[in-house]
Amino acid sequence: MGSSGHSRRFRRAYQAEYRTPRGDTAICALSLLLVCVLSACAFVLPSALLWPLVGVNGLLVIHALRQRGRIDGIIKFGILQLTLTLSGYLLFYGPTQLAQGALVVLRLMLATLPGWWLCITAAPERIGEVLSALLPSKWAFVVTASLRLLPYMAEEIREIYQLQCLRGARITPRALRHPKHWPELAYCVLFPVLIQLLKLSRQIAIAAKARHFGAQPHPTHWHTPRDQDE
Repeated sequence: MGSSGHSRRFRRAYQAEYRTPRGDTAICALSLLLVCVLSACAFVLPSALLWPLVGVNGLLVIHALRQRGRIDGIIKFGILQLTLTLSGYLLFYGPTQLAQGALVVLRLMLATLPGWWLCITAAPERIGEVLSALLPSKWAFVVTASLRLLPYMAEEIREIYQLQCLRGARITPRALRHPKHWPELAYCVLFPVLIQLLKLSRQIAIAAKARHFGAQPHPTHWHTPRDQDE
């Protein structure tokens, strides 16, 4: 009887330790497949069928917001793309093609939103585990690390931009209406961000080497308590 009770406890402990993370990995794989399908549909579907896709992406946005995701970066990205695209269409094709330019921006946003949703709802470790089944482990590590760095780099860009504005750089939205100020945006914001990104990439490479990453052909994947809590 004691042996049977010990066996049941061991079975429950095994399921709590391994079954839930494996389920999380399966859900992450299905989410990754959904993201690929939705992003591809944003470019290949005819215009008349984009509205159902808009509805699906709206559900993803609601789900991401319920997971405490921040959408302000996506909104700013959409506004920037809309401004640049419509300006280009107005300059080269005239006002009659502005609707076509807005459609291009809509397709781009519909292709971007599923990836944003995945980054918020799926743990990077689970994405890395799924990608390791499809790609070499080093490639999967690079993709996962890049996704992990996106929120950090967005915060770095925001801080660098604010600091450069405080020191008098002519990179405010009003100043950037004039193309002569665009080079100042490059060497005041883009170049420092690039240098910071290269520095951070080197630090990640050193940390991975110190932990002997790549020494084993099939690396293990850590199942964090965050995964199990979700």
